[in-house]
Amino acid sequence: MAIQRMDNVGIVVEDLDAAIAFFTELGLTLEGRMRVDGEWAGRVTGLHGQRVEIAMLRTPDGHSRLELSRFDAPAIAEDHRKAPVNALGYLRVMFAVDDLDDTLERLAKLGATVVDEVVDYQGVYRLCYVRGVEGILVGLAQEIRRELA
Repeated sequence: MAIQRMDNVGIVVEDLDAAIAFFTELGLTLEGRMRVDGEWAGRVTGLHGQRVEIAMLRTPDGHSRLELSRFDAPAIAEDHRKAPVNALGYLRVMFAVDDLDDTLERLAKLGATVVDEVVDYQGVYRLCYVRGVEGILVGLAQEIRRELA
């Protein structure tokens, strides 16, 4: 077997506390925060002299994690937060939710806005993208359970 699992997805943010608040409101659980620096860290990332604070959050099912990183050094090189959905590279993370309307209402209190609209995808999912804290693009999907006639 080539891989065992996907361990986490990483997102670099400016305001770690606000990002933690956003993703915990979405339903993730903060597992911990720590500083990451030292020579070993730079040898992994290629950013020698890096000083980073990270927060690791876990999804309710316990199978996935989101790593939020705030860099003190070196300075941020590029900002992709306003990139359109057809931009190359990492763009968004998608979460399954049990109640899309409730989720949108709670996230709106933290400044999240729906990118365009909530759509019904072939009677299977209600889907939308939101711009959350710092403009981070997040996909939300609620499975639709339709009764058969």
